Amino acid sequence: MLINGEWRAGKEYFDVKNPYDGSFLDRVPLSSKKDVEDAILSAKNAFSAMAEMPAHRRSTILSNTSKIIESTKREISELITKESGKAIKYSLAEVERSIQTFQFAAEESKQIHGETIPMDASPNSEKRFAFYQPFPIGIIGAITPFNFPLNLVAHKVAPAIASGNSVILKPASYTPLTSIKLGEIMMEAGLPNGALNIVFGSGSTVGDWLVESQDLAMISFTGSPSVGRRIKERAGMKRVALELGSNSAAIIEPDADINLATPRCIMGAFSNAGQVCISLQRIYVHEKIFDEFKEKFIKAVRKMKVGNPMKPDTEYGPMIEEKEAVRAEGWIKEAVHKGAKILCGGERKGNIITPTVMTDVKRDMKVVCNEVFAPLVTLIKYKDFEDAIDMVNDSIYGIQAGIFTKDIDKAFRGFKKLHVGGVIINDVPTFRVDHMPYGGVKESGTGREGIKFAIKEMTELKLIVFNL
Repeated sequence: MLINGEWRAGKEYFDVKNPYDGSFLDRVPLSSKKDVEDAILSAKNAFSAMAEMPAHRRSTILSNTSKIIESTKREISELITKESGKAIKYSLAEVERSIQTFQFAAEESKQIHGETIPMDASPNSEKRFAFYQPFPIGIIGAITPFNFPLNLVAHKVAPAIASGNSVILKPASYTPLTSIKLGEIMMEAGLPNGALNIVFGSGSTVGDWLVESQDLAMISFTGSPSVGRRIKERAGMKRVALELGSNSAAIIEPDADINLATPRCIMGAFSNAGQVCISLQRIYVHEKIFDEFKEKFIKAVRKMKVGNPMKPDTEYGPMIEEKEAVRAEGWIKEAVHKGAKILCGGERKGNIITPTVMTDVKRDMKVVCNEVFAPLVTLIKYKDFEDAIDMVNDSIYGIQAGIFTKDIDKAFRGFKKLHVGGVIINDVPTFRVDHMPYGGVKESGTGREGIKFAIKEMTELKLIVFNL
């Protein structure tokens, strides 16, 4: 554990294993209630120093972090692959994105400012002068998932530090080693003791201790809707930002470039074994091109290489654990029992599921209406663009949606009518870069990430008025 700049052992430990071959990686301490209390005290003491730290110093720390990650990117990428099972090429891509995320934070830390208020707009304040300024809110509790163990941590830690807050990080127990590495890097980069604390344990213990603490100002959580709802119920008056699940969809219009749509849909559906909150799960294809798209898509999917994630040509490896693969397999069998067809895949060996494409699905099947979080995608035929929009919106989720079309009018109609946090034209909903506003509606969460937008969540405005 990292508490007040020191690495602390624990009385109890848990093993971290490679999900691909089950090999032992390391042992990590379970945090006790006292450990968490010490982390909170450490973060509280560090907050005053962080809040008073000038922007250029915060920027330098974040920039240094970015540079150190870049200098060790191969080592970190291999660590991500070993503890998460992510294909090495995608681990490398995650590290590259994290380099950018910390650099964006370094830049944004210098752009935090307020504005003047035209007080003479009111006859009652003609002789007054006023402006407002954002201030850091305090201790940020960051609770992160296994699927992006570096970059999703970066999306919470980097804006918190950029805006002058302190942080307590609780990473997923599947992938704690990447967070430990990041803690080492940020200390080397010049972060003051206590500004970042790292604790380990389950959400029902360590997570709840953080959520229920009156000393924390905000909880930033990425994970399942059920846990997100529970956090919101227990958080009291503190701020809560939730990045939750989805069953993301793409619409493919008759004028779409199928040669573009096919590989992008494959990436969107199967990267990281579908364990991405904006993984493509529903593809709505116009009836005029349905057969053509289906043929090209299935042919390409069957060529995918699945297996050892350390091999450079592997597209994806194992799911995080076998029980999740068993769950997904059960959903596939349930859909088939209700009339769905498997076009390819659907086989499970341990915690690896072959890339699965299904059709003839119904809206109430789990593979359609729930978040499958597995290497599975459904193909659904439609007649009219408005019908496709309605089918995409027929979901309890809404992070992002994609539309493949050359028709600018349809692009803007989709932008206006799709009830999601982001609309991606001529690409899949899985697309994300790290300075754009990112987040969902409905059961997909509240608040926005992306450094500039997360900083707004992690600061509060204060007004000063002069009576001249």
